[in-house]
Amino acid sequence: MNDKPERADTRTGTAQGSSWRAWPSREALTRVGVPRGRIVLDYSMITALSVVVLAGCYTSGAFGGWYAPLPPLGFGLCVAAALGYHHTTLDHRLAPSLGLLGLISLCGLGAYAAGAPTSATVIWILVAITAMERLPLPVGVATVAVLVPGFVEADETGVLGAGLTTAAVLLAGYSLRLDAQARGAGFQLLAQERLAREAEAESAALAERARIAREIHDVLAHSLSAQMVHLEVARLQIEAGADRGEVLKLVTSARSMAREGLAETRHALSALRGDMVPVEDYLRELAREDRAEVDVTGERRQLPAEASQAVRRVAQEALTNVRKHAPGARTRIRFAYEVDAISLEIRDSGPPPAADDGRGADGLGSSGSGYGLLGMRERAELLGGSLDAGPDGAGFAVRLRVPA
Repeated sequence: MNDKPERADTRTGTAQGSSWRAWPSREALTRVGVPRGRIVLDYSMITALSVVVLAGCYTSGAFGGWYAPLPPLGFGLCVAAALGYHHTTLDHRLAPSLGLLGLISLCGLGAYAAGAPTSATVIWILVAITAMERLPLPVGVATVAVLVPGFVEADETGVLGAGLTTAAVLLAGYSLRLDAQARGAGFQLLAQERLAREAEAESAALAERARIAREIHDVLAHSLSAQMVHLEVARLQIEAGADRGEVLKLVTSARSMAREGLAETRHALSALRGDMVPVEDYLRELAREDRAEVDVTGERRQLPAEASQAVRRVAQEALTNVRKHAPGARTRIRFAYEVDAISLEIRDSGPPPAADDGRGADGLGSSGSGYGLLGMRERAELLGGSLDAGPDGAGFAVRLRVPA
C-alpha cells in the first residue's frame, strides 16, 4: 500500500489527506504530555501482560528442556520489534511498521503452535490495539481483521468469544487513538499559539522601528531643512561680499539649529521610551520663544506615545512656519483633552501690515514648508485622526485631532 498521500508534515505535526485515512499526528504518537501516573499505569499493564505471556508459555509444558530459552528469546525479539515499531510510526513509514507488527504476530503464532494459546492471544491483542492506535485507521482495521482467525482458533468459546475479543480490541484501540489525537491537537494548538506570539512580537518590533524611524526623520528633516536655508543664504552673502558679521550670524544660527535638532532627537527617543514631560508643559516651553499664548482645557491624562509625539511635531512645525512666513504675528495655541481624543489648534494673526507674508496663493510658503505639514497630516491619518491647515482670516491655522 502506498502511504505517501497520508504522510504527515512532521514540521507542523499536521496530517495530509482526510482525517480517517491519515496517520495520527507526531504529537499524538509521542509520550510528551502524558501524565506520569498514566505512564506508570501503562508500564505496569505491559509488565503484567509480559508475565502472563511468559507464564503461559511455561505452564503449557511445550517449552521444557532444551526449549526453555525460547520464550525469553522470543520475548526479547518482540520488545525490540515494538521499539522499532514506535520509531517507524513516528516517521509515518507504513511498510516497516507493518513488517514489525507481522514479526510480533509470528511470535504469537509460534507460541500457539507450541501449545500456548493464551500467550498467543495476548500477543495478538496487543498487536491489534497498537495497530488501531498508531496506524492509519483503514490499515489498523485491516490488521485486526487479519488477526480475527487467530482469535477464533485460540479462543475456546469459538466465534462468540472471538467476536467479543475483536470488538474489545477495536474499542480499546480506537479509544486510545482518540485520546492520543486529542493530546496531539492540544500540543499543535500550543505550537500555533507560540508561532502567533512570535509573529506578533516581530510585527510589534517592526512597527516600533518604523515609528522610531518616522520620529527621527521628522526631527532631522525639520532641523536640516532650516539649516540648509541659513547656510545657503550665508553662501550667497559670501559670494556677494556681504559683511562678515552678517555671515557669521547666519552660520551661528545654523549651528544653533543643529544643536536643537540633536536635542530634539534625544527628546523624541526619550518620548518613545515613555520618558517625557506632559504635552501641555512641552507646548508652553515651545511657545515661550515665540511669546505665544497657550490654553489647555480638559482633564490631564496619560497619552499614548504616538499621539503625544504627533502633537509635539505638529506644534513644532506650525510654529516654525509662523516664524518663517509671519514673523511678529501673534500666535495662540489651544490644546484640549476630549472624551476619546485630543485636539490641537495653532492660529496666528498674520504678518504685520508692513511685512510680506510670503505664503502664496495656497497658504504655504514658497520655500516648500508645506511638505512638513503634509508629513504631519500623514502622521495624523496613520493614528486615525485628521489635520487641517489653511488660511484663517488674515492669518493661518493648523488644527489636529487624534484619538487618545
